[in-house]
Amino acid sequence: MVKASGKRKQRIKWSKLYTFSCLNPRTTDNDAPNQQLLGQPGFSRVVFCNQPELHKIKPHKYPSNYVSTTKYNFMTFLPRALFEQFRRVANLYFLLGAALSIPKLAPFSPESMITPLVFVVGISMLKEAIEDWSRFLQDMDVNSRKVKVHSRNGYFVEKTWKELSVGDVVKVNKNEYFPSDLLLLSSSYEDGVCYVETMNLDGETNLKLKRSLEATLSLDDDVEYTKFQATIHCEDPNPNLYSFVGNLEFNNGTYPLSPTQILLRDSKLRNTEYVYGVVIFSGPDAKAVRNSTRSPSKRSRVERRLDYLIYVLFLLLVMMSVVTSIGSALVLKSEADMWWYLRLQENADSPFKPSKPVTSFFLQFVRSLILYGYLIPISLYVSIEVVKVLQAMLINKDMRMYDGLSGKAVEARTSNINEELGQVEMILSDKTGTLTCNQMEFRKCSIEGISYGGEINEVDLAASRRMNVDVERYRISIDGSDSTGQSIEMFEYSVAEADAKQAVLGCDHAIENSDIEHRRIPASGKEPTIKGFNFRDDRLMDKMWIHGSNAHDMIMFFRVMALCHTGIPVEDGNSKRLKYEAESPEEITFLIAAQEFGFKFCQRTQSVMFLQELEPSSGIEVKREYKLLNLLEFNSARKRMSVIVSNEAGEIFLFCKGADNIIFDRLADNGRIYQQATTAHLSNYAEDGLRTMLFAYKKIEVVEYESWNTLFTKAKATVGTEREELLEHASEMIEKDLFLLGAVAVEDKLQKGVPQCIDKLAQAGLKLWLLTGDKRETAMNIGFACSLLRHDMKQFHLVLSKEAESSHQLKAVEEDILSQIRNSYQEIVKGNKKDVPSALTVDGKAMEVALRSEISNQFLQLAVMCDSVICCRVSPKQKALIARLVKEYTGKTTLAIGDGANDVGMIQEADIGVGISGMEGMQAVMASDFSLPQFYFLERLLIVHGHWCYKRISKMILYFIYKNVAFGLTLFYNEIYSNFSGDDLYDDWYMVLFNVLLTSLPVIALGVLEQDVSADVCLQLSSQSPYTYFLQLHSDKMERWQI
Repeated sequence: MVKASGKRKQRIKWSKLYTFSCLNPRTTDNDAPNQQLLGQPGFSRVVFCNQPELHKIKPHKYPSNYVSTTKYNFMTFLPRALFEQFRRVANLYFLLGAALSIPKLAPFSPESMITPLVFVVGISMLKEAIEDWSRFLQDMDVNSRKVKVHSRNGYFVEKTWKELSVGDVVKVNKNEYFPSDLLLLSSSYEDGVCYVETMNLDGETNLKLKRSLEATLSLDDDVEYTKFQATIHCEDPNPNLYSFVGNLEFNNGTYPLSPTQILLRDSKLRNTEYVYGVVIFSGPDAKAVRNSTRSPSKRSRVERRLDYLIYVLFLLLVMMSVVTSIGSALVLKSEADMWWYLRLQENADSPFKPSKPVTSFFLQFVRSLILYGYLIPISLYVSIEVVKVLQAMLINKDMRMYDGLSGKAVEARTSNINEELGQVEMILSDKTGTLTCNQMEFRKCSIEGISYGGEINEVDLAASRRMNVDVERYRISIDGSDSTGQSIEMFEYSVAEADAKQAVLGCDHAIENSDIEHRRIPASGKEPTIKGFNFRDDRLMDKMWIHGSNAHDMIMFFRVMALCHTGIPVEDGNSKRLKYEAESPEEITFLIAAQEFGFKFCQRTQSVMFLQELEPSSGIEVKREYKLLNLLEFNSARKRMSVIVSNEAGEIFLFCKGADNIIFDRLADNGRIYQQATTAHLSNYAEDGLRTMLFAYKKIEVVEYESWNTLFTKAKATVGTEREELLEHASEMIEKDLFLLGAVAVEDKLQKGVPQCIDKLAQAGLKLWLLTGDKRETAMNIGFACSLLRHDMKQFHLVLSKEAESSHQLKAVEEDILSQIRNSYQEIVKGNKKDVPSALTVDGKAMEVALRSEISNQFLQLAVMCDSVICCRVSPKQKALIARLVKEYTGKTTLAIGDGANDVGMIQEADIGVGISGMEGMQAVMASDFSLPQFYFLERLLIVHGHWCYKRISKMILYFIYKNVAFGLTLFYNEIYSNFSGDDLYDDWYMVLFNVLLTSLPVIALGVLEQDVSADVCLQLSSQSPYTYFLQLHSDKMERWQI
């Protein structure tokens, strides 16, 4: 025990030596005003750590950790389920008929009226109960998970999740989920860091780094919690996953808390042996639970049209009843005296009262409503539900939509809108992870104005096909006499014409050694030997870069690549190379590339990063350590990330990477030496469909850093809504006057079969929109590679002009976009007369203007006329907005498909949401109606299953309506021949069995198994005729007659 205690003291000392205070700032008197929000509305929660018994009584009583996602419970199932069933008009009608049969106003016995109603409603309620029971079992499985909880005597015992209370101290081991929202106290790492996978929260599979407070690092053993007590004052429960405001009172000190110390429920502990934490939010108060809103209820167009059809049948029913009642009253008035032998006056139960014709009229009307009630198909709704469930099962079992690599198949997550698949006319698609694999490869880079690397990729091949030539693209950079390294690029030639091109260029060294060139630029389609690194250039590889003229800037470029990230190294027992895990696939790619260039990131702690660098002067690898002073994280608003480090000599550097437009605006006047050449390289990389990022740095004087760090520390310690604004202001102050080093380009490969799938969908008449965050050049080249854009298309571009952008006047900007929209619209109208396909590309700034309410209608009028639309630099909110506007403006069935958490809004807004179960977790899948393992399965899902489901449901409804109308008319014709007596023609139970069973089962079989054409014929017809998909499913006859 003494030895263990000594070890802990050493770890505390080591942490105090290396932990940087800016991440764990201590509250001072100057920060007192920032703490005033605590205790106010919205910030009133108090947690007594290691004292859960205090949270079982008021005023600090909080919910237990039990979580329920069920729709009903044992008490509410019957009333709520009945309410849901009788919201349907048909069921309500038959309930009224059953009630009227009790006082013998109906022509049928009460049993024959009540039994079918109970049967139909009972089956629907049973379906609801089974679905809710499965949710209950899932809840039980989650609530019964085990976790180690401190038992107040220095020992940790296992308890179920549902037994946890606020204030409990828990110990979570590696690869276990967090049972509730926890405050991280310590971990198995010396500096209290841990790595968390948040796939269940935001859909991202990359790891997040969490850090404990320095004050709680000593709580790293079970026995330390025997006397541990602390108090947390924090914000009230809310659904915001990325914010947390609070402080910790511990050992006579007050320490501000941030999201870095919070471990959220349903996230998983990775690459860390164990962590200790205290429960802050439990059960329904947890942020993950508050974010688990149910998907919006979606009803198909066929179902909505069916409601109107029921109203039409009901109107027909009323008309027939009125005719029967009038006829009965007239017959009674004129002929009742001749029916003395029937003794109608003496029969008190008879509705025929010759002396009271008005009363007889109303009684006969009620009787007729019930008699002709078989016009309304009572079993139609439940039959449709059964058919849709069985259709969904057949879709799930389709082996042609099974992906052997991932072991996943298509999944119909809801059966409500199967037939909508056959009515889709607009498709909105994400790019990264949906059309592409989201598996990055390092392809090219620009350093000191010189471009390196390059080989033929799928985008190059698509470009060569567009030009109808067989070309290979070589990029030849010649080091000029000045430091900018003027480059000669974009010479395209076939291998057979190498000698001719050599003479034109006058560059003998460029082609004279074809073997070297082919090593540098391997053949297209050849798999790289190192996953994530598909780069070949003899000038950089094999330590050749050390012979360059300006090694300093090249070293700084590689240091930015190796240090500006959140990744961690993972040992690979089968190789000398390290593997990495990080928050984004780009970061992993950069770390792999840096390792290949001689800058291996080999270790990190909370405050120190270790590099194994290649020393240019000696060519020997040297291990160096860099103290991590600050980390300015990346987000979608900043579009950049920076780290501030100090080297072993005490020099302080800021390393920054980010989007080109962001970095260019932050360069110093003397830091733009390579800007012109780098800009040209970025344009070339974008044309190749590559994703680009700029690297820059600056050296910071100690005095400047200390002054800034005081401001930054104060901003991090701020409690309140202005905290993010203060942090952003502090970041802007330090991230300026940068020196540009160069750019990197990575490739995100297309998924298997994407071009062929998009081509088939376009031939079937569907219009596709690509919504991406990439720049316009990259998006366009990806569009050509995946057949979204074709050489025969007339292309239009909405791009904000430089004059309008420089004016900074909203009116001038809107007029500029409106002018472009009008001109493009007129050209498209002319082109449509000649059957010329068209495509529209919209830049990010132009998109912001086009989505404004004043001109959105004009923009949509133009966009929906185009066969393909590409929207660039689109944010997640804009994706959802575009989906809603397109759906509302066109009134057509819209499908949205994506793979990440940023696509959830778009998926939920569309009529049909499809999630790709790929690299970005399950957030999109959980919000979707259908999930696919690969994008190209969408072709079969829409053209084959969509066609089948729509035809089956349509025919099924038509058969139901036909048989019920035909059956009801026989009763009406019988009334004519029976003097409108109100007598029934058939036996009660025969009519029940005829409607519910005898004529339902064959129609259900048709709705499940009918195939008007085979799957192969569907696919062939859709490709042979440009609009076969619509001719089959959306003809006037189908729309007007078949529902």
